[in-house]
Amino acid sequence: MAALSLKPQWRLAQWLLVLFTLAAFLLLCKLSLWQWQRADEKQQLLQQQASWQQQGPVAWRELPLADPLQLDGVQLSGRAVWQQPAVWLLDNQLLDGKAGYDVVIPVLVDNSMPLVLVNLGWVAAPARRDQLPELSVPAEFELQGLLRTRLGGVLLGQNLENSGLWPQRMQQVVPQELGQLLAQPVYTGVVYQQQSSFRYHYQAVVLPPEKHRAYAVQWALLALVVLVVAGALWRREL
Repeated sequence: MAALSLKPQWRLAQWLLVLFTLAAFLLLCKLSLWQWQRADEKQQLLQQQASWQQQGPVAWRELPLADPLQLDGVQLSGRAVWQQPAVWLLDNQLLDGKAGYDVVIPVLVDNSMPLVLVNLGWVAAPARRDQLPELSVPAEFELQGLLRTRLGGVLLGQNLENSGLWPQRMQQVVPQELGQLLAQPVYTGVVYQQQSSFRYHYQAVVLPPEKHRAYAVQWALLALVVLVVAGALWRREL
């Protein structure tokens, strides 16, 4: 009788093992595929940027004529005029273990174009959160930088701390939102200025494609381990 009463419990344990194995296997396979896709995306980005670098700087008048996503990674140069007094501080930028901000300003490079957002680089944050760094932004400067139009990112909560004064903190660069604040059209992208009094630290690719592929292989091997362990447990219960 004891053996008969345990049989339903044993079958339930088997089904739970099957469900857990299937869920874990599918999750690990999905993570592996995601990492492999990220590797392909990074590879395409690097190839696109290398191609743009070989072609040299793009004329400003060509920007409105092309799909912004197709111009991701182009080199730009020209005379930029800061649209004073607008300055945004991109929050939560860590560099060498220190908290700081990226300084972002709108500039005019051509009267026939919308304003362009320029990331001038990094500045350290004051010790107190209620204080902002003192900034020295040139009214005009020679713009030489990399244009990124694939901005991405996940925004949680309010983006802008609009106090009515400048500079203003923000959590993420959203050109459309900043354009609404300025009541002027803003181009969909950010130019990362390579020569500035602020510290240039931008990296288009933080993790290279090889790293993503290595992670993809690790997730795939873990999925295989889950199947092997589940199979061993199954045979032991039979």
